[in-house]
Amino acid sequence: MNTILVLGGTGFVGAHVCEKLVRAGWHVTVPTRRRANARHILHLPGLTVLETNVHDPAALARAVQGHQAVVNLVAVLHGNAARFNAVHVALPQSLAQACSAARVRQLVHVSALGADPQHPDAAPSEYLRSKSRGEATLQQAAASAPWQLTLLRPSVIFGAEDKFLNLFARLQTVAPVVPLAGADARFQPVWVQDVANAVVRSLAPGAPGGVVEACGPGVYTLRQLVQLAGRLSGVNEGRGRPVLGLPQWMGRLQALAMECLPGEPLMSRDNLDSMRTPNVATGQHPGLEALGITPAALEPIAHGYLRRN
Repeated sequence: MNTILVLGGTGFVGAHVCEKLVRAGWHVTVPTRRRANARHILHLPGLTVLETNVHDPAALARAVQGHQAVVNLVAVLHGNAARFNAVHVALPQSLAQACSAARVRQLVHVSALGADPQHPDAAPSEYLRSKSRGEATLQQAAASAPWQLTLLRPSVIFGAEDKFLNLFARLQTVAPVVPLAGADARFQPVWVQDVANAVVRSLAPGAPGGVVEACGPGVYTLRQLVQLAGRLSGVNEGRGRPVLGLPQWMGRLQALAMECLPGEPLMSRDNLDSMRTPNVATGQHPGLEALGITPAALEPIAHGYLRRN
């Protein structure tokens, strides 16, 4: 039986990846610090939950043993340089070592558009710099490793459980106007099911490996996405709310204020810095079509779940 370890398998994308892997005949192991975090995927046949801390290199090495492939979906959007480094650089480094020791055949690492392992210091944000360094670490290790590396670089991911379009829709149910930082930033949203399919197809025999840019067919500004979320969810009788694009200085003040609130911020200054790099396909690497996937359009899918949610 094909065995695979899925890091980040309890998350939004991870749950879809686990379901598709099980359907494809894989025996899936999902490590998590607390079993309760995996309750929504426990029903999947052939899936094992392993209570462990993947950020402990020794524990990670034990978890990787006995698996033919590994998928890494672990990522953070907010934090300081130390947190980004721990998740996006140190973890891939430990994972590369563990995969080599365990003679794993394949490693699929889900990164992000805008990552540039050749010039990590040129990236405008801590998020993208750490993503770039993580990719560089894996590429260097893969050059002499027994495993094949696939780097998936998705744009922003949408789907019924997302914290992206759903958030914009909910904000418009209470706010008469949406003041928006980074309103002109560009994105190429990709459906979570397409990303999950890309992970599974990257593991198929004969899959080419390398970098794949996972993007949908349409390019939108952040302003357009907020307006779309309001309209498709039926806010204000389907008109949505007016969106007020903020100048850069005011947007940074807004982000700073959000960082001071309890919990994960809705937007941080580092998020704004990341949006200085267009979140769209560069055309320098294959897209989802190279894996036999025709990317789904955003509006028909988002309309269904935004109305429902």
